[in-house]
Order: sequence, then C-alpha cells, then structure tokens
Amino acid sequence: MLNLNDFMNTGIKNIINTAGRFYTDSRRGRSFMIRMASTLRSEAKMREQYEQQGIHIPPFLIASIASSCNLHCAGCYARANGGCSSGDVQGEMVVDDWQRVFTEASEIGVSFILLAGGPPFPGSVSTGWSRLGTLAAKYDNLFFPIFTNGTMIDDEYLKLFDEHRNLIPVLSIEGNEKETDKRRGSGVSKRIKMVAEELKGRGILYGTSITVTSVNKDKVADSRFVHNLKEQGCGLIFYVEYVPAEKGTEYLILNSQELKELQERISMLRVDKKNKGMIMLSFPGDEEAMGGCLAVGRGFFHINAGGGAEPCPFSPYSVMNLKKETILETLQSSFFKNVREISAAEVLNHKGGCTLFQCEDEVKQAVI
Repeated sequence: MLNLNDFMNTGIKNIINTAGRFYTDSRRGRSFMIRMASTLRSEAKMREQYEQQGIHIPPFLIASIASSCNLHCAGCYARANGGCSSGDVQGEMVVDDWQRVFTEASEIGVSFILLAGGPPFPGSVSTGWSRLGTLAAKYDNLFFPIFTNGTMIDDEYLKLFDEHRNLIPVLSIEGNEKETDKRRGSGVSKRIKMVAEELKGRGILYGTSITVTSVNKDKVADSRFVHNLKEQGCGLIFYVEYVPAEKGTEYLILNSQELKELQERISMLRVDKKNKGMIMLSFPGDEEAMGGCLAVGRGFFHINAGGGAEPCPFSPYSVMNLKKETILETLQSSFFKNVREISAAEVLNHKGGCTLFQCEDEVKQAVI
C-alpha cells in the first residue's frame, strides 16, 4: 500500500537535490539550498507528527492571490470558471488574510505555496497586492513558486527575486514563440524571453509552466526543446495536463495512452545528462500510481482569491473559507473528506485528464 507521506517526501528530496545541482557554481545559491534542505527535513518530521494524530498535512498549497489579469489567454480555465477578470474584484483576501494563511502553513509543516492568479503581483513591489511579494519573502522556511505570464516583471521584482531565493518565478509558455503568442497574445513570447535573460544573468533559479495538449505533447517533451530551455537558464519545468475550460476542446485532453507516453518521456528527460540540474514535474501526473488525485489535501489544495478552499484549481468548488477557517479545519472538513473518497473511487476508471474534472457532478453534490 502506498505510503503517501514517504512518496511526497521522496519527491521533495529529489527536487531539492536537483535544485542543488542548478546552483553548483553559485556559493550564495548553494548556501541557500543547504539551509532549505535542513528546513524541509524538519517540516517532513512535523507532517509525520500530525499524521500520528490522524491529520494528513499536504506539503503543497496553491494560492490564487489575485483574480485580475492583463492577458486574455485562449482557453484559460480561470476566466472560464469566473476566477479571473480584467479589473478589481470585491471580496478578495487582503494582505492580512494571506499573512495569516502563510503563518499557519509555516507552522504545520507545509513546504511549498504555489502563488498564481493573473500575474500574482501586479504593479509596484511596494504597493497594493504587490506587497504580497515582500510578505512571502519573509517566510524564508517556505518555497514560493510564482506562476506568472511574465509580462509585468520589472527591475524591482528582479531585485526581489535575487535577494530572496525562496521566491521562484515560473513563466507560462505554450511551446515556441508562435505557439505562445497564438494563445497569449502577440509579443508576449518576446517579453518572456527578455525576462528570462535577466533572470539567467543574475543566476536566479526560474521555471516554465507548459500546458500539455494532444497537439503539442511531442514538441514540448522533446529533448531539443528542453535543452534549449536549459540554455536560456531555465531550471524547472511544470508540465500541466490540459483540462478543457471550454466546450469543444475535449480533443486536446491527453488520453490514457498519451498520458503514459508523456510520463515515459519526462522520465527519460530527467535522466538525460544534458538536463542535469533541471527539475521536471507533471501535474496531475500518474494518478493511479499515486492512489488517486493529489488534490483535496492529499498533496495540495487550492485557495482562491476570495479565500475559498477548493480541491483543485480545476475543481473550483468550496464550502470552507480561509477568511474565517483555518487550514487544519479545512483539511478535516467533511467536504474534503467526501471529495477524497470520490477521487479514490474513480482512480481505476481514469481515462486521462483530471479525475476531479471528470467527476464534476459528484463534487458539486458534495458541496450541498
């Protein structure tokens, strides 16, 4: 039987070991990774202590800290489910709310908080929502991968990333320039490349997030494509399997055979000596091997901009809210328990794509 804690801890150890190789030639980077390796071991022990009390703590959280976005990417799941807009939205969590979430996470053994939602930090570093960047930097026992379209990263943010290596920018791309601009807008790819050059020049670990579809799967998992990213200074790739946000796009989902082939290609890329120092992660990954989806608190859960605690960004339903409830209360809620049971029951029927997305009707019923 799968020991989920051991499985997740082994994965985290592999990530850190690989990240350490990225910083081989950087004394500052090596020093940071050595300290974080010790911190992560302590957090793993903390999660194990909670496990003995019957409480499973996921090592990851996903937080969509803002819903306003300056782009209109084709097929965006966040816009499709109402989690993204072009202007200010009432009812979003404020900085004090997020500080409370970050503090609790750091005290119960969470190791990574993935920040997303529009560009997570629009505007100046010192004002408005962008204060969250400096807030996150203070929690130096946590890693904050920051998923962003990259178009609003300026010198202030580059300085912030340089001074606080626990903040890891992750730039969203779709493949080459033509493919990225087709989905994200003309000129976006060139802007991303400019930012990537600046990050590389400063020796900052950064990543890319790639939405994998039945159309681009071969190109984005090709060794030449990955090696080119490494040459541009990229040290981390998130392969995110496409979840249809719009009707008529179901053909873009990876079927079970395509999913298997993708996992095999990623495994080969990881052991390729040309890619030494690169971290490669797939989401949601091999759910059958993991005993079900890692969402809904098994490996992570999603906090939307309004504080709603959702199983996953692709399953945007919530009962609990982090404005008034804690992470521990959320993890032990009947809603999360019911959705975990739905996911576990469906794993053997998994045909590719997201299990919870396929079980959308059952998840909706669990809300009632």
